[in-house]
Amino acid sequence: QVQLVESGGGLVQAGGSLRLSCAASGRIISTFSSYTMGWFRQAPGQEREFVAADIWSGGGTYYADSVKGRFTISRDNAKNTVYLQMNSLKPEDTAVYSCAAQVQSWRGSAYSNSRSYGVWGQGTQVTVSS
Repeated sequence: QVQLVESGGGLVQAGGSLRLSCAASGRIISTFSSYTMGWFRQAPGQEREFVAADIWSGGGTYYADSVKGRFTISRDNAKNTVYLQMNSLKPEDTAVYSCAAQVQSWRGSAYSNSRSYGVWGQGTQVTVSS
């Protein structure tokens, strides 16, 4: 079985910071570095949107324009964990944040397309107050 479990969400004031974690278990952990990992978010009544991606085997990182310069995606392969450091949070960042592992055959392409990801975590709520 493959499982991703997010943690670190919560309530913060605008301008604050949070670090989300996504721990992988199961088949993914044997070759964790070979998976492109992504973060997505979904606000109430909104479609799921791409936030950030870390491309497999050191292929680089990519961000939605709305979070560029404020959020940083990273991973610790020894801990089989991907992180999303969120700084300068804004109320419009309020959403359920989910991590996902891309189907390996995509090889990092279409990294902003949620449909290219095959395994998803349960999501963690981030609420930013004004």
